[in-house]
Amino acid sequence: MGKLSWLLMDNAITLKQKIKLAYFVLTSNKFTNGPKVREFENVWSKWAGSKHSLFVSSGSTANFLLIAAIKEKYGLADGDKVLVPACTWMTSVAPIFQNKLTPIFIDISLNDYCIDTEDLFKIKEIHPDIKLVFTTHLLGFHSDIEKIREVFPDALVAEDSCEAHGVTDDMGNRMNPNSLGATFSFYFGHHITTIEGGFISTNDSELYDLMRMKRSHGLAREASPETYKKYQELYPEIIPTFLFVTDGFNFRNDELSAVLGLEQIKNLNKFIDIRNENYRKYHKLIKNLPDLFYVPYCENTMSSFTLPFVCKDRKVYNLLIEKFKKYNIEYRPLVAGNLLKQPFLKNYKFEYDKEVFNADIIHELGIYIGNSQFIGKKHLSLLENILLEVKQNAQN
Repeated sequence: MGKLSWLLMDNAITLKQKIKLAYFVLTSNKFTNGPKVREFENVWSKWAGSKHSLFVSSGSTANFLLIAAIKEKYGLADGDKVLVPACTWMTSVAPIFQNKLTPIFIDISLNDYCIDTEDLFKIKEIHPDIKLVFTTHLLGFHSDIEKIREVFPDALVAEDSCEAHGVTDDMGNRMNPNSLGATFSFYFGHHITTIEGGFISTNDSELYDLMRMKRSHGLAREASPETYKKYQELYPEIIPTFLFVTDGFNFRNDELSAVLGLEQIKNLNKFIDIRNENYRKYHKLIKNLPDLFYVPYCENTMSSFTLPFVCKDRKVYNLLIEKFKKYNIEYRPLVAGNLLKQPFLKNYKFEYDKEVFNADIIHELGIYIGNSQFIGKKHLSLLENILLEVKQNAQN
């Protein structure tokens, strides 16, 4: 059997899109944040089903900006507790530290790699004073926000959807109506790309205004006309165009990225459908191998990011990697594994660390391969043969 090119993500920027970018460069004199960014934000809000969206420099800065603005608007104090999954991307958790909040880690489920809802009650007994839950829809699976709110009805909730463009709740909402905001990443390997870039979507107009100002140095002029006017009246002694009303950053994105995003989003629904169909075919294969792998859910709410494999033992794990190398299939650890084992958290004592069993399993025995619009029947046929080889070798 010949080798296929099976990357985590192939080149997702088409010649037609490159021509669009070139034409824009040749016919425009404005490349910093401007009208194309605002157009992309409006298109994204309509797609996401949110009132507002903010285009920023990355999914990581989207996470930081959302947490910083929530802390300021809702008056969270330094040290307040934020519930986060033990298995997620590092910059989903780092903003908690960076904003002087206290992360409380919870185990994830091997069914969907999101917050383990059975552990919520255990956490509630120890930490009844959780102020915010920042959940992750990991690998495009749906994190059960309604269950989170049931257990922590007084806590604020926000969503990291950076790997999950198009994931929905049971009612079909792409952003949960009870969530303060959802973040998205347009890094090269994601469902669509602006090369680098990210979004925050929210239905909270005040939070949106605050994030607009924080995105651009804390300037009042970046807010809505109504909010800008209010600050001008409050501080008439300061030149209004250089009136800073909050601490801020430069997390803006640019016109070129927005032009690319406007082209990419035209195919987003189609790409999600292809990814989910690939996942369903993968799931048919893996569900027949429960002795080799932990079998994740296959849900209508998901928006598949990758094809994950969490092995039952080290022999299967090593065999799978051996086959991926043999057949030229690019693979990665399952996100960051158990974050509590990463060096950046080495000085953080997690009182629940001996009970994040599932995160430990993923850390030791979890990997994934790419799933995108470039994966098709030949790839999945190859995967079927690989899994058959692994099964046969594992039995020897």
